[in-house]
Amino acid sequence: MAAAAARLVRRPSPSLRPARPPSASTAAAQASEALLDVCLRRRFLAGPRGSGASLLRAPHPGLGPAGIQLKNNLAAEWRAALNLLGEPVFPVEAPHHAARAPDAHPRALRVVPEDSWTAIVRDRALGGEDRLARLHDLLETSGTLRTGLLHGALEQYVNCLDLVNKKLPYGLAQVGVCFHPIPDAGDGNHGIQRVGERTVSSLVWFAPPRTAGQWLDFWLRHRLLWWRKFALTPSNFSSSDCQDEAGRKGIKLCYNFPWGKESVEALWNLGDHELLQMYPGDNSKLQGRDGRKSVVPHVLSLSGDLDRGVLAFLYDSLQLSENSLTRKITLQRKVLKLHPCLAPVKVALNIGKGPAMELRQVCQGLFNELAENGISVWPGYLEAMHSSLEQLYSRYDEMSILFTVLVTDVTLENGVIQLRSRDTTIKEMMHISKVTDFLTKYITAAKNV
Repeated sequence: MAAAAARLVRRPSPSLRPARPPSASTAAAQASEALLDVCLRRRFLAGPRGSGASLLRAPHPGLGPAGIQLKNNLAAEWRAALNLLGEPVFPVEAPHHAARAPDAHPRALRVVPEDSWTAIVRDRALGGEDRLARLHDLLETSGTLRTGLLHGALEQYVNCLDLVNKKLPYGLAQVGVCFHPIPDAGDGNHGIQRVGERTVSSLVWFAPPRTAGQWLDFWLRHRLLWWRKFALTPSNFSSSDCQDEAGRKGIKLCYNFPWGKESVEALWNLGDHELLQMYPGDNSKLQGRDGRKSVVPHVLSLSGDLDRGVLAFLYDSLQLSENSLTRKITLQRKVLKLHPCLAPVKVALNIGKGPAMELRQVCQGLFNELAENGISVWPGYLEAMHSSLEQLYSRYDEMSILFTVLVTDVTLENGVIQLRSRDTTIKEMMHISKVTDFLTKYITAAKNV
């Protein structure tokens, strides 16, 4: 026994000693490469072939169909969280293009008809000063693209105040595309700024001045918990204080990407300045009820970047492990373990051994039943190219599909299907009549965690 124990604890020969773990920078680069590979192949991102890791750090990552569905699910969860507050939150909609924003920033993005611009530039009768004056007038009378959703919500404040009988607090919510300038990155544009876009989630909260600070603390806790709810590593989401150009203090919620922290949401207490500026003159129409008092509310702005949020959850969900396909072949298993509420597709349907036509008919019936219950389905049974089950499972894991249902000749005999889990890889037998109820309860339970 002593000799056997000695053999077990004997130092390995130098050739068998474990390699040094990769450095943090190397590991981050490898994770980015693996994520980029999966996201491009499974259409979470829509970058060109040969895209480098810089695509993940671009102002807008360029989402593919799976990424767009992920973003839609994220936006739906954002709206659902607001509906559980117990305080009124109304949806609003603002135009992408304002005819003339009164508070437009000097560097605002303006929309100028190309023919109007070209006509002035090519008019040889105009001198230098006259041409500059004409161009200046054209810019001054041109509309602006929205860079945020705050202005549109403030415009709706007075109208919506009547909906709550002037009782504070209440909120106005919107999800929409906003535009922003992208500085020259040294790619030959000679300092010319391009226009980028991002999908923004905006909640503008109107609170009595005496409780505005308490509401800001509430929203900080609420929003941080909300982001962490969907993460495998919640600690990667954190908060930090920030300050704007006017010296007003705010809070940023950030995700710790491999290259550093980036903001996914910003919270600001803007006071009553924006409202008073929007509605100059008599402020009696701005006053809401705080108990028995009439007050002009403070404006709390909560603005999230859903595109950056999608990228954060893609990074968070990537899991790498060894996967032995056979005794001789071992590959790296890549899994996107997105939260069940965010996963673009919940279940894949495939056929195994048995008469193909009859099995496809069973799958089609189950597909219709799941779709009617709001469960997204991948129709793998319609694919013409044959793949092994292990190849299918690897593919579906990369697509972040929660479950795979396998319909075989056993299903035709006694109604039993095989259900395989993405997260545990466990396969269990279940009667086909119970699949929809199981998935519905599973997803509902995930929402309530």
